[in-house]
This record gives sequence, C-alpha cells and structure tokens, in this order.
Amino acid sequence: MAPARAPGSPSGALCRQLLLTLAILTFACDACKTVTLHVPAKLDAEKFIGRVNLKECFKSATLIHSRDPDFQILEDGSVYTTHAILLSSEKSSFTILLSNTETHEEKEILVLLEHQTKVLKKRHSQEKVLRRAKRRWAPIPCSVPENSLGPFPLFLQQIQSDTAQNYTIYYSISGPGVDKEPRNLFYVERDTGNLFCTRAVDRETYPSFELVAFATTPDGYTPEYPLTLFIRIEDENDNYPIFTETNYIFKVFENSKVGTTVGQVCATDKDEPDTLHTRLRYSIIEQFPASPTLFSMHPTTGVITTTSSQLDRELIDKYQLKIKVQDMDGQYFGLQTTAACVINIEDVNDNLPTFTRSSYVASVEENRIDVEILRVAVQDKDLIHTANWRANYTFLKGNEDGNFKIVTDSQTNEGVLYVVKPLNYEEKQQLTLQIGAVNEAPYIGSSRSTMNMATVTVNVQNQDEGPECDPRLQTVRIKENVPVGTKNVGYKAYDPETGSSSGIRYMKSSDPEGWVDVDENSGVITILKRLDREARSGVYNISILASDKDGRTCNGVLGIILEDVNDNGPVIRQRTVIICKTVMSSAEIVAVDPDEPIHGPPFDFSLEGVLDSEVLRMWRLTKVNDTAARLSYLNDLQFGKYTVPVRVTDRLGQSLVTQLDVRLCDCVTPNDCDIYRSPRTGNGEVILGKWAILAILLGIALLFCILFTLVCGATTGAAKKPKVFPDDLAQQNLIVSNTEAPGDDKVYSTNGFTTHAVGGSAQGICGTLGSRVKSGGQETIEMVKGGHQTLESCQEAGHHHTLERCKEGGQHTLDSCRGGPTATDNCKYTYSEWYTYTQPRLGEKVQQCDQDNTHMQAQDYVLSYNYEGRGSAAGSVGCCSERQEEDGLEFLDHLGPKFRTLAETCMKR
Repeated sequence: MAPARAPGSPSGALCRQLLLTLAILTFACDACKTVTLHVPAKLDAEKFIGRVNLKECFKSATLIHSRDPDFQILEDGSVYTTHAILLSSEKSSFTILLSNTETHEEKEILVLLEHQTKVLKKRHSQEKVLRRAKRRWAPIPCSVPENSLGPFPLFLQQIQSDTAQNYTIYYSISGPGVDKEPRNLFYVERDTGNLFCTRAVDRETYPSFELVAFATTPDGYTPEYPLTLFIRIEDENDNYPIFTETNYIFKVFENSKVGTTVGQVCATDKDEPDTLHTRLRYSIIEQFPASPTLFSMHPTTGVITTTSSQLDRELIDKYQLKIKVQDMDGQYFGLQTTAACVINIEDVNDNLPTFTRSSYVASVEENRIDVEILRVAVQDKDLIHTANWRANYTFLKGNEDGNFKIVTDSQTNEGVLYVVKPLNYEEKQQLTLQIGAVNEAPYIGSSRSTMNMATVTVNVQNQDEGPECDPRLQTVRIKENVPVGTKNVGYKAYDPETGSSSGIRYMKSSDPEGWVDVDENSGVITILKRLDREARSGVYNISILASDKDGRTCNGVLGIILEDVNDNGPVIRQRTVIICKTVMSSAEIVAVDPDEPIHGPPFDFSLEGVLDSEVLRMWRLTKVNDTAARLSYLNDLQFGKYTVPVRVTDRLGQSLVTQLDVRLCDCVTPNDCDIYRSPRTGNGEVILGKWAILAILLGIALLFCILFTLVCGATTGAAKKPKVFPDDLAQQNLIVSNTEAPGDDKVYSTNGFTTHAVGGSAQGICGTLGSRVKSGGQETIEMVKGGHQTLESCQEAGHHHTLERCKEGGQHTLDSCRGGPTATDNCKYTYSEWYTYTQPRLGEKVQQCDQDNTHMQAQDYVLSYNYEGRGSAAGSVGCCSERQEEDGLEFLDHLGPKFRTLAETCMKR
C-alpha cells in the first residue's frame, strides 16, 4: 500500500524522508501459542510495538495483565511500552496473562521480542532466494502550515495498502491528535484512507505529531504491519522577540577605558530555533544625553561596551539608552521589540580635598586639655559620604610633642583640632602647625600633587597656676637599719611662675608602713621606724601632696630606695630532711640569703658541734655548689628521727645555725616515709598502725566466738556419753574419704562443724580437731590410726565426704578420689569419748597461747593468717606454734626486693 499525495501540493513539499517501520507483528495461527514481535533494540516510552490476537487464545477473558511491568496490554491486544527500554540481547520475552474472574480460568501467551535488524536480514536473504520484491506500505512525510486558514477539514495525504486488491481493507489511526491530546485534530476515512486535519495548529504548542495507521479486514485480521505517520507543523514567524527584562540597569566607573564591558541584554523568540524566525539582531536606537555617543552594542550578543574614556560622573552621572531587538536577522520586515537601559556612572577618587583657606589662627589657655580650638573645612567634588569624599587630616609639622589631635567630622567633613596635652605658657607662647588632607580612598586622578596643605597658628594664653610636681616621681636612697630619727632629703615641688619652692607646703597622703614623717615646710623626711629592705622589696613609695597659699595642689610620689646591709644570715628553708635508707645514702640541702647577692653566696656549710660530738660521728656534709650541700650518714644508723644542727655562712661571714629534722626511713621515695607507718623507730620499738589495731580486735572477737562454740559443744557431748578416751588416740591422723555405699543420712555437730554422711553409716566421730577440708559443698574430717598419713582434697561430683575412723595397722590411703567404696563403720569411739579426752588438753594449750614466758598477754594472740604455700622463711608466726624463739623476727628487716615492692603497695593502700 502506498500513500497518495495531497492534491495541489508542491512535488517536494510533503516528501522529505522515509521513516522505518517500528514494529512487525507475526504470530501463530493456533491460539495461546508463542507470539513473536520484531522490534528495534531501543524502544521509547509509550511506544506501540505490535498487536496480539487475544480472542483466538481466550474469548471469555475478563482480565488482561502483563507479567512484565515494562509493557502494557490493551483490550484489543495492542502492546505498548510503559517507559523507555533498551533490549540487551537479541531475543527477550514476557508473558500475557488472560483470566476469567467468574470461572477462574486462566491462560498465558508467551511474547518473544526479536531485534528488527535480524529480521530484515532474514527477509533480504529470503527475497534473494525467491527473487521476488514484496512491496510494503510506507509513509511519505507530510507537513501542515502553522496557523493555517483552511478550508477545513484540510486534506493531507492518502494511505493505501496493496492488500486492498485481495481484501476489503478498513483504515484507522491512533496517537496524539487522534485519541490523545489534542483529540480529534486528525482523522482518516475508513474506506479510502484519506487523512484530514480539522483545525489550525500552533507549532509552539505541538511542533510535530507521530500517528500509527492500521489496515485491517472486516473480521479483524491485520494483513499489514502498523504504519507510522510523521506530521510536522511548519513554523510561521508569529512570535515577537522579547527581552528578558523590560528595564536594564547597569553601572560603569567613570574614566573607564575604551571597550570596557557595561552589561549584556538578552531576548528570546518562541519560533522554531535555527531559522530566520529566531535569528535576532540587537541595536541602540537612542542615547540620552545624546552627545557625545559613549556606548555601542554588539548586534548578535547584546553586549554593551564603552566607546570613549571621557565618562565623568561629576558632569553626568547617568545615561539612558533605548535598545531594540529584531528577528529575521534584522531585516526590515522582521518583528522587533524595544526596551530601556539605564547606565549609572560610578564614582572614583579623581578629585582631591582642598582647604577653603590656606592659613588659620586659634588660641587656648595653658594647662587646658580635651578642648576644641579650631575647625578647618575642605571641598571635594567626589560623591558625598563615600570614601572618595571623606577626608583624613594629619599633622605635617609642629606636633612633635603630641599636644594636639585632629579628627574628621563625619557629617561636615571638617577637621576638628583638639588640645590633648597641656600647654605651658612659660615654655612656649605660640605654636605653628602644618596640616594636610587626603581622602580615605587612594587618589587615581591626573594631578601630580596628592595632598593639599594649610597652616594653623596656635597662641597660648597665660594662666595663674598652682604648684607643679615635676617630675612626679622623685627618689632618694637610704640604707636599711639606719637609726630612728635620721633625716633625709624629701620631695620638692615648685611654682611655675617663679621657679621657686618657697611658700609650698607638703604632707604625706600615703605611707603603708608608717616608716617616715614629712616636714610641712621643707618636705624633708624623718625616719620613724626601723627600715627593713627584706620586708619591702623594691622601691618604697610615699604619696606626697604639695599646696600653695591659694590652696592649689599637685600630687607627687617619693620613692625610697633601701640600700641593703648584710643583716641576715643564710637559712635553710626546708627544715625536714627525709632519707630513704634503702635507696639513698644522703640528701641535698639548699640555703638562701634574703640579702642582696653581694651579701649572699657562695655559702659555707658546716655541722655545729664539738670535735668529739655524736653529730660529727654520725653525719657528714659535702658541698655541692655555692648554695647547696649534701648531708650523708656515716654509720649504719637505725631508722628514726635525728636532729642535725647545720651552720651556713655567707661570703662576708654572716652565719646562721638551722636545726634540721632528719628522718631516716625504710622507704623507696620520701613521700612513703611516715613515722606512723615506719616498721621500727630509732629505739627499736614496734609501733602499730590503726589497721593493725583493728585486725587485733577482730581476731580477739573471733577467738571468743570459737571458744564459746567449743564450750557449748563440750557440755552437750559430756551430758550424753561420759567415756574416757584412750591414750593412743594421739597417734591418729586426719585424712579425707568419700563414701558411696548406701546408708542412712546422719548429721553430727562437732563444736560448730557439721558433718554429713550420705549413703553410709557413721557410728562415731574420731580424731582430733585440727584438719578441715571442704569439697563439693560439704566438710569432712576423717581419722586413720597408725601408719603414715596422706591427705588429699577431692572435688568430684557425686562423692560425699564422711568423718570416719578406720582400724589399726597397715598403710592407710584415700580411695575416694577414684570413686571406690570406703568402709565407714569401723570407728570404735563415739564423739563423747573423743571430746572427753581432747577437751582438757585443748584448754591447757589455749591457756598457754594466751601468755608469754612472764605470764603476760601475748600481743599477737589469736591472729588470722592465710595459707601462702610451703617453704616460708618465717616459719610459724603465731604464739601457739612450737617455735622456741620469741624474738626471732630479725629476718623481717632483711627481706628481698620482691617483698619490698609488695610492702610499698600495701603502704600506699
């Protein structure tokens, strides 16, 4: 099928290019079989790619759904893309699901997407084999003039299919302008294929249309592929170019160079780009003021530049331009628009401030300060209240002493002259000042001179003045320790009119220490107290008030410089010296002299005492430097406190004895030395700390609890079975045993110890009180008679320890750890028999532990100890042990370095 051209149209106006077919639809005749759609590799969004005959697959389908969200299926079987798709492989597929909601019947159609290039190659090779050219219906591009006047409907072209020779063909179209906005703009006659436009179109709204044409038989069969029709709207120059702003405002500095950019204007045109309709030209129509012409505009870019360097803000500070933009490349028939442009001329500092007068005269009374005496004015043509206009005034000559200052009045730009330091008529009656003025901003004008100058004459007026304290601070030198009543030169003030001190009276207004008195008429000072330079270092200041007969005053300061005398001997400030004997053999002592250095070091250190005194035999001094010496002990002194007198003599022979409190400690650092924590004092006595006393009290309380428990248990046992315990019981030993045989559960109370026998019978409790083993949550005491003893602790689940006494003879061992059976019914003696035998002996032993050889209470009686393993060098440390020596504790003074670290840690805690 070939489209027919619109009648009366030019031969080349409608035909410009051929468009390729977007989709070719082929599908199998049998329903629900695979359908293949031939599409390009890139698909645009909402693109029609083919149609599937859904009725042949499932006529009663009420729900049509695509399993791939990239595709949308309409009721007539048309397939559209939902968004742009790029097929990565030559073949892709998706499934269409057809279902009936009433019968719940479902069917699927598999759709294969194959690249169109591959299909075309296959067809081309097939046509070569068959040697037959198959004609296709293809569109001829057509166009519609924008804003066409008709008549409407306007015939565009005719589309025809070759299959119309064999079938009855119905033609239809779809797409924007048909069933999408703007709707009903185009339509096609069903039988003839004539395409019409129904109304005028605005190209700026719809620049083109892309329609899809279909050729079908009356029964719905599609013998042709869908045909894409492209309709372009031809542009008409119906839009004026428009400036982006109605009024442009630019600024440029005065005296700018030729070609300086002022600004750029811009306009837009809605007509078709890259055509004469949108080719714009800019120009300046008018300038105000008209002369001289100072600006030009680039015709294509709209950039405004200067054409002269004679821009002078002081003459004209603003220019107004009328500008024009025209399309059709500026041809006379093009559409045009105008706008206004204002160019403000910015100020630069091209004018110097100029004094209105070249000389000024002012007067001021002497001794006046912070008073305004003159205002000087300048003229400046630059923009007011800017840095180019504001003036800075400066002194060029005459203010070397800093008596004046000049500041700028921000409102009037005048220079205000002040006196800031008193003037003295007696010294100078007239001063001449030379001042200059410049702007805050740098001068960039053409004048060679960069500063304007003026002269100011200041006349000083005389004034009757009071006394003058000049200089205000006066000093005198006096030796310390001078006798009370000594007189010395004092403060002197004078009358500036006469230069004399007569008639001036003096009094002190401040004397912190009350050391001096001031003579009212002469100002001479008298010493009232002993002067001590060391008490008031530096200069001792006294405030003096001087007054004349009229009551006018001035204030001065008399500084007394105290000259040092050698009245102080060197002293050792640190009276307490600590020597850690274990790590130190000496300590350094430092002396200071409050006198001046000429009366100070080098110092001489010596021990105060006779030649055969104990101090000289025990201590030695070694000089370290001019102010320090080292004190060391000579013999192996005991720990404790010692008093060592040290005499220190300065270079002029002034000396002083300092009694040093020397502490010889068993410590590592001086901070660890504490007399209350020292193990032994110098006399060898033991001093107990608060924690040791508390431990003793707790031990005594624990002993009383144990004794009370034993007494209560003994009373109960004696009441039940008074039996005599055999003498050979002392040879029995305590071992641990486990019992696993069944038996009765019995509990025995043994002076506060509870023993459980589980799974066996225990007829008696045997052995001496002395060994206690805890395993698995139960405590057991087992006694074996004769042989040698072995004691093992076992913690194996399921084994219960029992207290049992075994038969005589043989070697006794423990099998409880192996879980073997143990005989538990071989005890000959009951608890009461054991108690009757051991109670008197235990009481006697306790009584002996409570006393020493002199029948006095032992100091370490009933102390708590923790088992720390074997091999202790100290052996037993309790009074109840078999150790015969009572004072054999000397080894504590010679412990190794490891124990010393432990001792230091304990002492810190």
